[in-house]
Amino acid sequence: MLAATKRIGFGATVMALAVALAGCSGSPGTDKVAPKGASGAERAPGAAPHLIGDGSTAFTGAQPHMPKPGRLKPGQKPPQFVVFSWDGAGEDSQKLFSHFRGVAKKYKAKMTYFLSGVYLLPEEKADLYNPPQHGRGTSDIGFNDAQGIKDTLRELRGAWHDGNEIGTHFNGHFCGDEGGVGTWSVDEWKSEMNQAKSFVKNWRTNAGLKDEAPLPFDYDKEVIGARTPCLEGQKNMMRAAKTMGFRYDSSGISKQIWPKKTDGLWDIPLQLVPMPGSDIETLSMDYNFMFNQSGTVSGDPSQHAYWGNQMRDGLLEAFDRVYKGNRAPLIIGNHFESWNGGTYMTAVEETIKTVCVQKDVQCVTFRHLTDWLDAQDPQTLEKFRSLRVGKAPKGGWTALAAAPVPKSPSPAARPADHSEEH
Repeated sequence: MLAATKRIGFGATVMALAVALAGCSGSPGTDKVAPKGASGAERAPGAAPHLIGDGSTAFTGAQPHMPKPGRLKPGQKPPQFVVFSWDGAGEDSQKLFSHFRGVAKKYKAKMTYFLSGVYLLPEEKADLYNPPQHGRGTSDIGFNDAQGIKDTLRELRGAWHDGNEIGTHFNGHFCGDEGGVGTWSVDEWKSEMNQAKSFVKNWRTNAGLKDEAPLPFDYDKEVIGARTPCLEGQKNMMRAAKTMGFRYDSSGISKQIWPKKTDGLWDIPLQLVPMPGSDIETLSMDYNFMFNQSGTVSGDPSQHAYWGNQMRDGLLEAFDRVYKGNRAPLIIGNHFESWNGGTYMTAVEETIKTVCVQKDVQCVTFRHLTDWLDAQDPQTLEKFRSLRVGKAPKGGWTALAAAPVPKSPSPAARPADHSEEH
């Protein structure tokens, strides 16, 4: 199984804001392996899947539970989008993937799972992975075993059938200056992406799991977005991604403002959110709260409840200031980890059950948010981007619709001056 302690990231301080950058219950699927069926256009409900390649993946028709985005009417208040996303997205002995699938269904939320390709690659086949600037068969988050692969496949199948999104967190999670992803070229990123896809598309052969049901999607078409390990290497990754069918990236850092396109891809960053009881803000991710609180995954047990409540309350404050303000999508990132006694998982669950049930709130995937953004009038979105953090439009949304399009661009997503601590 995956070693939970290996999934970790790094810390950073952004100007006066203490920011630690990212480190990185469902039921078993019931699909059965079947011979190739009809083409997608001809498939009837319940028809056999059309297997792809070695049968690790399959085309099973349109994804269930996928809403169709509409365009806002002039002056209409936008919905409050919230995206909960998970880096790595493997099912291990903690069973957090399956747990949060159940939480999402309970509160009618959809989520994005950024899958690490090596989580579908068995340890004995590690040499199939040839990471950029690192030795063949190496990975900072390890590989998997047969049972871990089966469990992860079960959750991926169920997640997709529930209407969730499967993105990519790439493979080996290499961070830092010595061959880390921040030093990779565009071509090296293309190699990493192709390998991540290959491990998802060929797990049946690589792991020898001939009796396991296929993943119910064409991964080449399913993966349209990513988050880089430790939020490093975004610029070259996006240059590679736009040549490979990607539509968005979530590796940046931003204030709570509306996202924009960068070089043709939607740049939908993690965000700076309050740390209640302090004079700083941190990034909207469990790792970053942990880094700023204890600096370790096993801090003082007497502080665990306080730290979890601080994260929950910070996320709720972040929600309130957009919900009552500029309505910018709230982007939250997490890891399936039990750091500091699992207090951050409790915080995330309490946030989900508080915000996803509120009026006009949609807890969605990045795919759905991207579809919605693409459906809007670009000038409307430009006006939304002119709204500052926590500020509703002066005179209301109808007045904003009647206002001229701002002449100057909105502030850059990433703060202009920052330093990093590894």
